[in-house]
Amino acid sequence: MSFFRPFWGDYWIVDLGPNYEYAVVGHPTRDYLWILSRTPTMDAKLYDAIVARLAAQGYQTNKLVRTLQAPAKSEK
Repeated sequence: MSFFRPFWGDYWIVDLGPNYEYAVVGHPTRDYLWILSRTPTMDAKLYDAIVARLAAQGYQTNKLVRTLQAPAKSEK
């Protein structure tokens, strides 16, 4: 992945929703991990299932920090 020249990183898509509603991006060393969602909120059961799969792959999921997202302007 290239952020902008000359900076790049070796990041992998490690999980992906069947309809691309979420993606999980991680680093091969398992030092970095992001769970990205197309919506401001994610169903708790789905999030927990993703985290369980990541833990089984050796990611330190206890370091994940959920970010509170503001509603979209159209949702206010």
